[in-house]
Amino acid sequence: MKLTILNTYQELSAAVAEQVTELMSGREKPLLCPASGDTPAGLYKVLVEKYKDRKSDVSQWGFVGLDEWVGLNGSDEGSCRYSIDKELLLPLNISGDKICFFDGRATALQQECEAAERFIAQYNGIDVAILGLGMNGHIAMNEPGCAADGRAQIVTLHPVTMQVGQKYFNQPQVLKEGITLGLGTLLESRHIILMVSGKHKAGIVKKMLEEPPTNELPGSLLLNHSSVTIFLDADAAALLSNIH
Repeated sequence: MKLTILNTYQELSAAVAEQVTELMSGREKPLLCPASGDTPAGLYKVLVEKYKDRKSDVSQWGFVGLDEWVGLNGSDEGSCRYSIDKELLLPLNISGDKICFFDGRATALQQECEAAERFIAQYNGIDVAILGLGMNGHIAMNEPGCAADGRAQIVTLHPVTMQVGQKYFNQPQVLKEGITLGLGTLLESRHIILMVSGKHKAGIVKKMLEEPPTNELPGSLLLNHSSVTIFLDADAAALLSNIH
């Protein structure tokens, strides 16, 4: 595990963009797994700027979705796919054949899970997984108590996730289930980048990094991956004992 702490969110986003670009370059068919949410939004802005300035070539990149709310898809404002489309895929002009995201409105959700695993296999695995850390320590929609070897699956959402998820919607939304890549799938990624920002995440960051790993805090199960970098801004790192 490598821990990198930046002073500001802007510096965090720029540093992660540099690493993502470096890790994705040089591979014939690199596959990126991008998380949606507030924290990676700045990263995607920098990646788009690099693309527009012709400082990066994304023409061969593939993209696999991390998770989605059951009952929603890219046509729904506030969905994971809607956000990634708006912030990353559309500005990068990515063609549909290079994208595989969960459709939470599908009638056969298990088939959505199987399609995601097949897509990943076609790319010989995920090269870079960009992840965030939930307030309850979840990774994607792998909630506390999840299996460490889980594959793409439908999950029952934790009450904290149901509550926090409301911030993405203009009106109250019923959020009961999610569809997500499992930790087993994510841990097979060649590189994992975990981004965390803000004072509101400082407590869960401290717990993740300073207490023994447990599936009750899924983020802690990433720490033994052979190539995981945790990027924090100063606010998210504020409670860590070993940096003061």
